[in-house]
Amino acid sequence: MNGDTLTHMPPQIILGIESSCDETSAALVSIENDQLRVLSCRTAGQDDLHAEYRGVVPEIASRAHLDRIIPVIRGACADAGISTKEINGVAAGHRPGLIGSLLVGTSTAKAFAWSLDIPFVGVDHVMAHLVAGLLDQVALEWPAIGLVASGGHTSLFLMRSPLEAQLIGSTIDDAAGEAFDKAASILELGYPGGAKLDALAETGDAAAIALPMTRLDKGDFSFSGIKTALALAARDPQYAGKSADLAASFRKVVVAQIIRNLSLALDEHATPSCLIGGGVGANSLLRREAAITCGQRSVILRIADLRWCTDNAAMIAGAGALRIARGECDGWDLAAHPLSEIARGDRGARRRSS
Repeated sequence: MNGDTLTHMPPQIILGIESSCDETSAALVSIENDQLRVLSCRTAGQDDLHAEYRGVVPEIASRAHLDRIIPVIRGACADAGISTKEINGVAAGHRPGLIGSLLVGTSTAKAFAWSLDIPFVGVDHVMAHLVAGLLDQVALEWPAIGLVASGGHTSLFLMRSPLEAQLIGSTIDDAAGEAFDKAASILELGYPGGAKLDALAETGDAAAIALPMTRLDKGDFSFSGIKTALALAARDPQYAGKSADLAASFRKVVVAQIIRNLSLALDEHATPSCLIGGGVGANSLLRREAAITCGQRSVILRIADLRWCTDNAAMIAGAGALRIARGECDGWDLAAHPLSEIARGDRGARRRSS
């Protein structure tokens, strides 16, 4: 990778642990000659525990992590055929997220690393979403524009290397994934709703209903207005029975705003590559439009594989492997933190960490 000198190192196997929200995940990733290869990934979701509340309940999430984290780690090791003695380091997503959930994964990772006398590193969850596009892929040309679009973040970055990301744009209110989930709730599609809205939108007419798109300066995003517009349209008798059209129209505007800002960033910085990660990266329209946008500019697009778009430990292990390969290691006093460091950039704290 052009941004970091990581070549000619012996292969290393890194255990990654993810528990930032409501997925308990463990993965083993190897790094050799700059390449990140996923050996295994086990994830235990909690959708059934939170469905009746139409959102994640922090206390329920953290208790579920406690019950599931050890079996998930054992399962990941068994799937890869790797013994604990073969693991060279441990990485945990230690920020951002629900603090109780983060503490479970971070504490487990520290204990695991300490017991084996191997390096421990903390990983910023937002950075890991960017690294997800590098898993099981050939080396990428740097610099790159990075986009993270998820339930908690919608952020644009200028990336000099896999672990260097400068914030150049972010949401001022809702994240894109949060907006999709709220839209699904408005349309009574169930929880979690982002994927369900995407599927419904594929059957609808995106031009049937005119919804507004926010256009902010400097690459920032805003999705609260479109969410309100959808809520009002859903109550309008003329749109009764047109849930598919409403879903398609909503998706079209949200994706159009993301692509607009992505295009501006690609044109301004003229990078040879683009990385996209996060749960919204699984959105079918966004994937199509991003491919077109990058293709028109002869930009190499690395959008995370569908397996690695939602929260998972493979991306945590990948980011941790890159840090450990550079000789980095964190102390046992590394704290869990609810906010992302890179997604705040030089802009200071906001209501959200995006």
